[in-house]
Amino acid sequence: MMFSAKEAIRRRKSVRTFDGSGITVAEREALLHYVADVANPFGVPVAFRLLDSAAHGLTSPVVVGADLYLCAKVGRQPHYELAYGYSFESVCLYAASLGLGTVMLAASINRPAFEAAMALTGDEVMAVASPVGHAAQKRSVRDTLMRKGLKADDRIAFEKLYFRGDFSAPLTPDQAGDFARALELTRWAPSATNKQPWRAVAAGDTVHFYEERTMRDTPLGDIQKVDMGIALCHFDLTMEEEGHAGRFVFADPGLAAPERTEYIVSYVKER
Repeated sequence: MMFSAKEAIRRRKSVRTFDGSGITVAEREALLHYVADVANPFGVPVAFRLLDSAAHGLTSPVVVGADLYLCAKVGRQPHYELAYGYSFESVCLYAASLGLGTVMLAASINRPAFEAAMALTGDEVMAVASPVGHAAQKRSVRDTLMRKGLKADDRIAFEKLYFRGDFSAPLTPDQAGDFARALELTRWAPSATNKQPWRAVAAGDTVHFYEERTMRDTPLGDIQKVDMGIALCHFDLTMEEEGHAGRFVFADPGLAAPERTEYIVSYVKER
């Protein structure tokens, strides 16, 4: 791993107010090098570009002081939302390790301009885009109000997100064993309107991940599956950094799940 994912997760905050200084040549080159090789466990290619906002007319009403956007596109195929979220979050965490601020935006961008700049074909999707730059010392009034409205610094309690064996028994950090740190840092993943749709059941050396659906599909797909990919990135990179090997498998254990809660994927720890 090229950086500490655990440290990047801890330090990262969504940034919508930038200082207008742009990024350095070294930072740009490092970011471009990383996105050229970024991968995901689902084998779905995600193509990234760094786009100049003035050159392409890229704007967002919630962003101040950013002149560069990170964008990505993916073809519609099985698990593309998971792959997209995982890959995009991996890049955002790397950006955080460089001292750069990001925030994933879906609805609050002038989407036609972004999609034109990314030259989407008929089966491609650009789910989100993110400004990239150095955070301003003080947030804009709109940024401050948005964070307050979204309760951006709050997360659902560990025991309400995670379960032991099945959904009837809450999982505590002390019971989570080798998964404890990864599940805690997964808890802090960003998500659309801070809905935190991920749920997980730990059973032996396996963690089964589920999506609690609170949003409808959009023309972009299931945006909460993108959130799931973001969460899986936190989990996977933390497990790797903690020295554990594992893999994702699609093997529904058939557990009785709460209403609107759907099985997504399982992580099997190999050591």
